[in-house]
Amino acid sequence: MRKKTLAVKVGDLMIGGNHPIAVQTMITERLTETEKVIQRIKELQKIGCQIVRAAVNSEEEAKSIAVIKNKIDLPLVADIQFDYRLALLAAEYGADKLRINPGNIGEKENVRKVVESAKKRNLPIRIGVNGGSLDKKILEKYGHPSPEALAESALKEVRVLEEMDFSDIVISIKSSDVMTTIKTNEMISKLVDYPLHIGVTEAGTL
Repeated sequence: MRKKTLAVKVGDLMIGGNHPIAVQTMITERLTETEKVIQRIKELQKIGCQIVRAAVNSEEEAKSIAVIKNKIDLPLVADIQFDYRLALLAAEYGADKLRINPGNIGEKENVRKVVESAKKRNLPIRIGVNGGSLDKKILEKYGHPSPEALAESALKEVRVLEEMDFSDIVISIKSSDVMTTIKTNEMISKLVDYPLHIGVTEAGTL
């Protein structure tokens, strides 16, 4: 039976709660290639994609979000790896959701700046935990990227945001092993009420 989680608004789309499961993918084009990105997103929308994620690796890419958003109908998620300043710019230029790992952003004050920006604009934050890049201490504790290790890592990231009075959260826990992904998500679902993003770390054929 499907668990009723908290609901989160991504652009004009609601996920979690009693809302239908939404289909998301990630594009490989650089956001500075605005026309290619717009064309790709429109193609994806035609075949049923409802949310698109894109990497933001530079100030120029963050600023390109504004141009792209004016010509697409799907919510756009900004994927930020390490630089909190890019998250702030992505929010400013129109991203509908931020994907960060608080542990990768650095100082807690930097995370707080991102959280405050997200609050101001009613943007959800997706926390991403990956079996291939677990916290070293947690990896040492469990010996390998087990479901327990992944769930503990995700919960640690969630608590950082909760301590800042932020609950507009989506949790993504991925492993290249499908059963590990399933078990981990079942585990975290018993611990929190946030909606879950389900995926694997690799895609496509060998």
